Amino acid sequence: MKRREFITLLGGAAAAWPLAARAQQPTMPVIGFLNGGSAAQWAHLVVAYRRGLSETGYVEGRNVAIEFRWAEGQYDLLPAMAADLVRRRVTVIASGGGDPPALAAKGATTTIPIVFTSGGDPVKSGLVKSLNRPDGNVTGVGSFTLVTGSKRLGLLRELVRPVTVAVLTNPDNPSSHIEMEDLQSAAKIYDQRLLVLNATSEPDINSAFTTLQEQQAGGLLVQSGSLFTSQREKIVMLAAHHAVPTIYAQREFADIGGLMSYGVSFPDVYRQLGVYTGKILKGEKPANLPVLQPTKFEFIINLKTVKTLGLTIPSDVLAIADEVIE
Repeated sequence: MKRREFITLLGGAAAAWPLAARAQQPTMPVIGFLNGGSAAQWAHLVVAYRRGLSETGYVEGRNVAIEFRWAEGQYDLLPAMAADLVRRRVTVIASGGGDPPALAAKGATTTIPIVFTSGGDPVKSGLVKSLNRPDGNVTGVGSFTLVTGSKRLGLLRELVRPVTVAVLTNPDNPSSHIEMEDLQSAAKIYDQRLLVLNATSEPDINSAFTTLQEQQAGGLLVQSGSLFTSQREKIVMLAAHHAVPTIYAQREFADIGGLMSYGVSFPDVYRQLGVYTGKILKGEKPANLPVLQPTKFEFIINLKTVKTLGLTIPSDVLAIADEVIE
C-alpha cells in the first residue's frame, strides 16, 4: 500500500471512530419546555423545575437536555411551537403558564407524554378525563388559581369596602372565563359590583387603568395568566400610580411592591412539574400518574404598600397572613 493511501485510510478511520463510538452511546432524552410567558419572568420557576428534575436524578446537560419555547404572552404562537417540539421528537413536553400551552401540546401529539401546570379545572378544560385517572398521554399539576378568585375578592373586601371592584382579565386566555365565573358567583353573594377590564396586550393594560380611574373603582383584582405575569412590574407600578388597593394571584407581585397576593406556591408547583417529568423519563406512563393538587397556599401582605396607601390591616386579616413583607 502506498504511503499516501495509508495516510488517507488511517485518517478516515480516525474520523469514523468517534462517530461509531457516539452511535453506541445512549441518546440523551430531550424535554420540550413550552411556556406561555417569557424566560426572564419565569427564571425563578425554571430553577424550581430543575430542582424537581434533580430529585428524580436528572440534571440538565448531564443526562437530560431541555429545549425551551417561550410565547411571551402571545398564545396564538403556541400551536406552532408545540408542533415544532413534536417534529424534533422530544421525549416529553412540559407545559407551563396556564392551560393554553398544555392544550396546544395536546393538540399537537397523542403519543409524546405531556406534563402540564393548570390554573383551572383540567377536566373541564379537556386536558384529562379525570384527576385520578388522566388517561391518554397527559397528566400534570393543578395550581387551581382560577378557583381562588372568590377568596381574593373576600380578602380585598376585608381590607377596603369598595363600591366597585375592577377585574383585570385577558379574554384571549381560555382559563380566564373559569375564573370570571368563580368571581361573579362570589360577587353575587357579596352583592359586589364588578368592573371587567379586558387586556390582551401590553397597551391594553394602560387603557384598563385609565378606565379604572374613570369609573372610580375602589379596588382591583388581577387575574392569573402569562400576560399579566410578564407585565407584573408595569401593573404594580400602575396600581401604585393610581393608588388602587390591588390583590394578585401570585406572590411575585407582592414581592415587588404589590399590596397583597393569595394563591398557590408556584415554585412548589413547578418543582412538582419537574418531579413528574423525571418520573416519566424513568418510564412511568402519564395515564398512571394522577393530576396533583396543590397543598400549599400563600397569603402575602406588603406592609410598606399598606402604609403608602394609608390603609389599616384588620388584626384578623393580619393574623392569617403567611408572610408580611416589611
